[in-house]
Amino acid sequence: MTITLSESEPMFATSTNSYCLGHHRFSDYQFQKIAQEQGGVAAWAAAFRDSGTDAASSVKGDFAVALFEPQGRAYIAVDRFAIRSICYQIKDGQLRVAERADDLADTGADHDPQALYDYLYFHMIPAPRTVFKGIYRLPAGHYALYENGKLTVAPWWKPHFIENRRVPVGELKTEFRQLLRDAVTDQLQGGTTGCFLSGGTDSSTVAGLLREVTGQPANAFSIGFEAAGYDEMEYARLAARHFGVEHHEYYVTPDDLVRSIPDVAASYDQPFGNSSVVPAYYCAKAAREAGVTRILAGDGGDELFGGNTRYAKQRVFGAYDHIPGVLRRGLLEPLLIGTSLPGKIPGIKKAVSYIEQARVPMPDRMQMYNLLTRLGLTEVLTPEFLAQVQPEDTLRQQRETYNSGDGHALVNRMLWYDWKYTLADNDLPKVVGATTLANIDVGFPLLDDRLLDFSLRLDPELKLKGLTLRWFFKEALKDFLPPEIITKKKHGFGLPFGVWVVKHAGLRQLALDSLSLLRSQGIVRADFLDRLIKDHLPQHPGYYGEMVWILMMMGQWIATKGNPSYLRINP
Repeated sequence: MTITLSESEPMFATSTNSYCLGHHRFSDYQFQKIAQEQGGVAAWAAAFRDSGTDAASSVKGDFAVALFEPQGRAYIAVDRFAIRSICYQIKDGQLRVAERADDLADTGADHDPQALYDYLYFHMIPAPRTVFKGIYRLPAGHYALYENGKLTVAPWWKPHFIENRRVPVGELKTEFRQLLRDAVTDQLQGGTTGCFLSGGTDSSTVAGLLREVTGQPANAFSIGFEAAGYDEMEYARLAARHFGVEHHEYYVTPDDLVRSIPDVAASYDQPFGNSSVVPAYYCAKAAREAGVTRILAGDGGDELFGGNTRYAKQRVFGAYDHIPGVLRRGLLEPLLIGTSLPGKIPGIKKAVSYIEQARVPMPDRMQMYNLLTRLGLTEVLTPEFLAQVQPEDTLRQQRETYNSGDGHALVNRMLWYDWKYTLADNDLPKVVGATTLANIDVGFPLLDDRLLDFSLRLDPELKLKGLTLRWFFKEALKDFLPPEIITKKKHGFGLPFGVWVVKHAGLRQLALDSLSLLRSQGIVRADFLDRLIKDHLPQHPGYYGEMVWILMMMGQWIATKGNPSYLRINP
């Protein structure tokens, strides 16, 4: 049985009511039977009485639950990837809970400067912070217990990587293919199910499996752009022909952005700066208009099976650690770092750059080219705003996450890191937000619990074989997917915003109007905004367009909330 929120169950909870959200099931037959006969809240209450804060351990799928007991004790929890969101606040001695942070915020609520700094740094606000002071989002795989006036927040789930298990690849392939099929089958919730199709490995796999398990051509939806280097529609068409799907194409235009950006920005409970949300919205919108009631996304394949290019890149840098320390510190670094020698020898600059990056420990190394810090904090942000934040906190929280995993292999440590910062805090809110705005349900078959468990026990060398990304995934599906898709480079729904904003008058004006709202907020320096638009953007639209985008979405969020002083600096 799938548990969903009925119309009578509230989206906002106080001490007088409870709710559960999501498509999930109980592993324990007793609790599943209660869910079938009495509803999801009753089953969760029984599980909580039986197992306490471990109640979520017996639940599979995506969920957010809030239980309030008559004596004042409260329990909330979210699934392993926070596909479902839950926010909380303690006010007047009560725990208040809602799916959205802005549902808990009073009119004119003060913002959290550190959360805004996080947004400019990450282009989203990682849990547990939200943009509002005193309002928090429960991190993925966590629970919170409020009892006797005390709040305890802790993980109910942490992954355990098994890195020394050696199984014949042939056996693994058979198991993996069946798990994929089962995961897609379980995502069929009735009605008409379609899928996103970018032409990448993950979305193509889902499209093919949807055809396989239903016996019918899948409804697949793709987005294109009339911009050189950004359009991948040919790969989507290739996958569509290969699997015989009903292919629906839509080309996003600059005019589409002008129409939709205010609505997309306002649909989130706080600033959200992933530019792929707009094409994802148009893709979901096209599906809804075609009569599809549920759409499947391919998110998670890269993060479970080693598909992001940075995994190989960091393995290259990690090789530096295997050079004897006496050679590194006694010869290479003194010779190449901080001397004039590199400038005198052609081609040596790459070696210097390699050493400079390799010397920085993980996960700090991944942020060496962070856009905000590369532009310069004092160049971008006002002194008043900088005085209220701790820039070093971004690295503190990343180190804490990276080091909390139990994997030893570099790729597994990076996967665990990405389960938070790439999936739970970024890509999943992007897709869930886009589909919610389009009024269509969404499922993530590649994040199925069984596939997650398979990933945890898969030999890390099969995820990243040498420098070959997601080797096992591609090897297992090489007779299923078109070879061109197996070998293509990862791209996704990249948006040519920077290219368009310098050419399209309406989009440029929207960006200018959005950025002008930030001038009175005391966050971004006015002179930086002037340089960004007049000098930097025309010279390098692809690079500086990203900063324009995240500032524009912040400005739009402020504007569409109806109160330009909604975000304000209050020391």
